Amino acid sequence: MPQLPEDIIDRLIQMERRIQALSTAVNTRPVLNDVVNGSLTVKRQTDAQDANTAITLVQISGSGPGATKPVLRVNDSFSHEILSDDILTGGLARPWLTMLPPQSMASAHWPATSATAWTTIAQSQNPIWQPKMRLRMYTRISGTAVGQIRVMVDGVQFGPTVAAGTTFDHTGPVTADMQGGFGTTMTIEIHGIVTSGSGNVYAQPVLMHGRQT
Repeated sequence: MPQLPEDIIDRLIQMERRIQALSTAVNTRPVLNDVVNGSLTVKRQTDAQDANTAITLVQISGSGPGATKPVLRVNDSFSHEILSDDILTGGLARPWLTMLPPQSMASAHWPATSATAWTTIAQSQNPIWQPKMRLRMYTRISGTAVGQIRVMVDGVQFGPTVAAGTTFDHTGPVTADMQGGFGTTMTIEIHGIVTSGSGNVYAQPVLMHGRQT
């Protein structure tokens, strides 16, 4: 039997330790779900030769003022930017969301009723994009009238019934089935009623927006 170098056993032991360390590192490496200084593209494979881009998520470090802030953009398959944040101040840059225009504060111009039964005095229709809504509304009375105001969403009361002359301000769900209701159209109605006296009850929405759960 040929004579082995005296340190061959030590070398084999060191090699075995290195292999074990490499194996442990491979099996315990963190999940690759962080994107740093680059972008993530999700593709839709239609056949062996074609991979269409479904969505591109770009998160780049070192962008923005002073190259210190990341920027987040989501592009569709046509490279249209459909979602992005504002790298100057924070918040949402795109999409631009509709804002309620200034409303008249002269209650004589507001939706009103003198009816002694619940009557629809205002209505709007909106798509369901979020599971909750906040609605803030001023109410008034005229003459000797005493009355109430309520809000209905698809025939179901939304929030409390308030005495006319007080402020309605409520946040709550607009659907019990967000999966089935997403994107469908909801009907929002303001109802008024005069319960005693003579005159009108008035209501004027001044804030309405969707909310997350």
